[in-house]
Amino acid sequence: MQKKTPDYDNVFKTMKSKHKRLFISVINDVFGKEYPLDTKVEVLPSEGYLTESETADGSKEIEEQISDFLIKIGSEIYLLECQSYDDGSMAIRIAEYAFIVARQFATWDIGHATIPMPRFSVIYVKRTARTPKNTEITFTFPDGQEVNYESPNVILEEFTKEYIVEKKLFPYIPFYIARYEKDMISEGSIENAVRDLKYFRDELICLYEAGELTENELIDLKGFINTIITHITNGNKNEERLVNIMGGTVIETESERLIRQGKAQLLIELGQEEGIDDAALLKRIQERIGVSLEQATAYLERYGKQPV
Repeated sequence: MQKKTPDYDNVFKTMKSKHKRLFISVINDVFGKEYPLDTKVEVLPSEGYLTESETADGSKEIEEQISDFLIKIGSEIYLLECQSYDDGSMAIRIAEYAFIVARQFATWDIGHATIPMPRFSVIYVKRTARTPKNTEITFTFPDGQEVNYESPNVILEEFTKEYIVEKKLFPYIPFYIARYEKDMISEGSIENAVRDLKYFRDELICLYEAGELTENELIDLKGFINTIITHITNGNKNEERLVNIMGGTVIETESERLIRQGKAQLLIELGQEEGIDDAALLKRIQERIGVSLEQATAYLERYGKQPV
């Protein structure tokens, strides 16, 4: 069974936790919606379950599966699953995830239950000969009824860079570079990858200047791209050239570093003033480095009042 690639999975999970707004355009494109980009988005907790899988030597192992992304917009629930390759178990996993989600919103009375299944889509970062166009689940019942529960998959290799930018499909951009993986690994020609990375860099900057992206979103998207580049090249000669297009290697995301360093400098300048309360410190952080109250609060809670 193919495992998820940790760096791809981590980038997807970090994007959903820090920049959920960016997924509104993805929902619009996948499901034919027209939500404004300032629509309220609620990320629902991803509940896990235990499943049995077969290892390379034929033995069985129990592992926990956790759905990638549950998002609620208005009364609609959407399930997005990011996958490197099809591993043969995706359809049954989607069915299990969907029932876990549906149970949270089910209604029932004596002798009757209504179970609202979420809309879903699988996003495939890479494509092979067996990557399916759709994910389809067929429910069969003892009386012979069959119900098909299906959705088109998102196969990123089918998307052009121009379409991604036009539709503002920002969460796809870090994974776009994976289509050049063979060239990047073999240390062959990477001119196509260089061209496309420069295109995304320039377009992202234009969108930031036009107010379509915040500074933190811009910085983190560039950092996510570099995380994927570093994963693919694994230290070979292509890494430095490709990473430099976006601007340096990122370990923690750049916006996190700026906030952390800005807070540290503030605390130094404040001289650890006795009696300064959190509200005053939060206001200073916001004013100095231009972050939201939510971000400033998160970093104050993480680091306390000691310089980091």
